[in-house]
Amino acid sequence: MLKLNIKNETSRLRAVVLGTAENNGPAPLLDECYDPKSREHVLAGTYPKEEDMIPEMESVAAVFNKYDVAVYRPEIIKDYNQIFSRDIAFVIEDKFIRANILPDRDKEILAIEHVWSQIPKENRITLPEECHIEGGDVMPWNDYIFVGTYSGEDYPDYITARTNMDAVIALQELFPNKKVKSFELRKSNTNAKDNALHLDCCFQPIGKDKAILHKNGFLVESEYEWLVSYFGQENIFEINKEEMYNMNSNVFSISENVIISEKNFTRLNTWLRAQGFTVEEVPYQEIAKQEGLLRCSTMPLIRD
Repeated sequence: MLKLNIKNETSRLRAVVLGTAENNGPAPLLDECYDPKSREHVLAGTYPKEEDMIPEMESVAAVFNKYDVAVYRPEIIKDYNQIFSRDIAFVIEDKFIRANILPDRDKEILAIEHVWSQIPKENRITLPEECHIEGGDVMPWNDYIFVGTYSGEDYPDYITARTNMDAVIALQELFPNKKVKSFELRKSNTNAKDNALHLDCCFQPIGKDKAILHKNGFLVESEYEWLVSYFGQENIFEINKEEMYNMNSNVFSISENVIISEKNFTRLNTWLRAQGFTVEEVPYQEIAKQEGLLRCSTMPLIRD
């Protein structure tokens, strides 16, 4: 049995699910794209190829290996995108919560049955059908659970709106001792530079008390300001629109001191090192073309 334990984003990682790019299938048709960035690359003929993405994911597996992290991989489904394991489920404390994701992606959860079956039944949670939620929008941070959401009346019009207020309420009921704090995110089906697909596309806590943040990802300025005052201006690395588009906030913490980051994030990686972090650089720019990066393709199971 797996003894799940996730209380925040940065404690020492011991076990993780890492997605896979194997048997990823052909580039999607335009009407099959889930996000504006994939759409952009389909139109430009630059949608990432399987043979370029597999080595990128294996470079992350190698870093986990170096730090003695147990790595679980999904079973391969033929011609199916299984890169973004963060979307399909997430762990808070000892609970494994299945995401209610786009119906087209239901098979992805079946591919990690070998993980699901090792979790005590009482800790496997499936939220009610009306709760839409994906792991990229959910961040446990000690006493808090930060959740990205969208509550506009036009919610059904956005394929990029993945987490609703019903899910925020359900999380609060599930974890009465935590403070669930939601943030309204900016959504666009057509412009990747104006779309915060998930909370981790415009914000992520790092270390003990620091954060990466992008103001324009938030629809409500006071919610952005709350994060600035919570972490303190001096502890925040504010990324610009281009850096958000390139997914600079979507790095991944192995511990409070070690962060996996994309090798082209020069400004961010320089700042992280200046703050005393060890930065493990990996190539990930092909995977980034699908509007997801390192946090999106990992689902932590156990942290110390």
